Amino acid sequence: MLYVKNLPGWERALRIALGLIGLAFAALNWPADAMAVAVGLMGAMLALTGLVGFCPMCAMVGRKLDKGR
Repeated sequence: MLYVKNLPGWERALRIALGLIGLAFAALNWPADAMAVAVGLMGAMLALTGLVGFCPMCAMVGRKLDKGR
C-alpha cells in the first residue's frame, strides 16, 4: 500500500455522509447556482477521502490513526 489510513471509522462515515449531501446539492443546483460547482468538488473530495480512509491534508500535519482505540 502506498498510504496508511489516518481516519477513524466515525470520521470516515461522517465524511461519506457529508460528501453525498454535497454531491446531491450540487446535482440539484448545478445549472442555477455557481456555488454548486465548489460544493460539488468539496463533496466529491470528502466522499473520496472517506471511502479510501486516507486524508492527504491530515497526513501533511502528521496525524496518525491511534490503533489502540
